[in-house]
Amino acid sequence: MPHTTQIFQVSTLYGAATLAAALDAGLFGPRGDARRVLLVSNNASIPETALRLDEMHGYEPLAARFDSVVSWNETIAPHHPSSWGPRGGDTTLWQKAFRRAWGIDERDPVELAVESIQVNPARALAAIFSESAVHVYADGLMSYGPTREKLPLTIACRIRRLLHLDLIPGLEPMLLSEYGVEPEIVPDEAFRGVLGEISRDAADDPRLAPVLKEKPTAVLLGQYLAAINILSAEEEEDLHVRMLAGAARAGHRSVVFKPHPTAPAGYTAALSKAAADAGVRLTVLDAPLLAETLYHHSTPGLVVGCFSTAMVTASAYYDVPIARVGTALVMNRLKPYPNSNRVPLAVVDHLVPDLEDDRTPALAGAAPGTLSPMIRAIGFCMQPQTYAELREPTEAWLRDNLAGSPGHYFPEPRLTELGLPGGRPQSRAKLQVRRAKRVVRRAVRRGTRKN
Repeated sequence: MPHTTQIFQVSTLYGAATLAAALDAGLFGPRGDARRVLLVSNNASIPETALRLDEMHGYEPLAARFDSVVSWNETIAPHHPSSWGPRGGDTTLWQKAFRRAWGIDERDPVELAVESIQVNPARALAAIFSESAVHVYADGLMSYGPTREKLPLTIACRIRRLLHLDLIPGLEPMLLSEYGVEPEIVPDEAFRGVLGEISRDAADDPRLAPVLKEKPTAVLLGQYLAAINILSAEEEEDLHVRMLAGAARAGHRSVVFKPHPTAPAGYTAALSKAAADAGVRLTVLDAPLLAETLYHHSTPGLVVGCFSTAMVTASAYYDVPIARVGTALVMNRLKPYPNSNRVPLAVVDHLVPDLEDDRTPALAGAAPGTLSPMIRAIGFCMQPQTYAELREPTEAWLRDNLAGSPGHYFPEPRLTELGLPGGRPQSRAKLQVRRAKRVVRRAVRRGTRKN
């Protein structure tokens, strides 16, 4: 008798924790109803030198929820997970090969749970298992932004739901909404339980001991924005120094810095000098730990970052006040305008107090009524063809709110390009003429094809 196999694709521990919480909450049915395969992908530029998922604290208890664990990198070697995908005519052969390699009977139906369906490896999996239902999960603020790229209808029609954490209660995800995909929340209690499990697993790590000894009251989060060419290395170093200076002004004298796992060691040198000059005790936690593990064990009074999802989890799941630094700078550097980081940046910029304006750190809380319309307007400006139905609401929002919103949300060149309020009127008129001509040309081509 055929037995369903569920394949869960992950590339980060945070993503694995999200899936584990979904499993614990019964969102994929009882465990005995299907065989569960954890498919681990290392998407780093050079996977051989990057930290592996199984090297991080908390991996083992998460992996225990699955019946088997397989490596995507080893399966498709020597290709890179981010660039490899099957040729159209080869998908059937690849499915047979993967079923054989992973011990899945040819008669058994397969379900997929994947992240970032727009890109590989998720897109490759969905193409290879072409008859499978697809569940997409989003483990951070990216779910609130628009879908980055148009999906083939052969994939889009099989997406059953978008699983996401309720990081900003009241804010509905835009991701995949154009395909009618319904969002489904991974319960907070289930995710808190998984985070606690991960934290307990890391309790004996000797690298955590010096941090706990110093009793830090503030946590600074690095993101390594230079790696994705948003800031220069020097600018990112300065961003970390600004975080420390803000924490010092707020009265914190013991601070821990958690760098991004791929950040160079030199990043902490400038920060150490700034801490010494400010009379602040600085501890650097360079260990394979989630930031949430640090919150669990050190119970800080403040978390500072730019727009890291770990800032919002500190507020949502640990009741720690948060503050931001540098969001306007980063927003101005994002290229092109549809960059997927734009909505997470805007959410944090709108909700979280700016530490450099001496605003009091606070919990992010539920979405205010001002947030959703603004995010929808940004989403339209990012992907105007995909979300064409949002043009009129965006125009109305811009007419009513543009004067009072930060200029980096809606730069004039983008508004001009799209013919929206706030753009240059003369250029907008020319754009409208060109748009009308394109509509006429398309209509003529359609008529020609019919004839």
